[in-house]
Amino acid sequence: MRFLRLAFVIVLGSIVLSACSELGVKPWERDVLARPEMQLIHDPVEAGLDDHIYFSKEASSGGRGFGGGGCGCN
Repeated sequence: MRFLRLAFVIVLGSIVLSACSELGVKPWERDVLARPEMQLIHDPVEAGLDDHIYFSKEASSGGRGFGGGGCGCN
């Protein structure tokens, strides 16, 4: 019983530690992710209109992806 528990802990520990070994994008995968169709908004006109609406509502400029709004809260 004790050997089974130790084997289980070792196997579980190795699975947990190896689960994080493949984080990030490899250099040869970046060309696939850099394609225009992989962008969230791949149309520049649509992106400009979305930015204009966002800035008009928030009374702020720039900072797509940052917390807070025009009021100064974060």
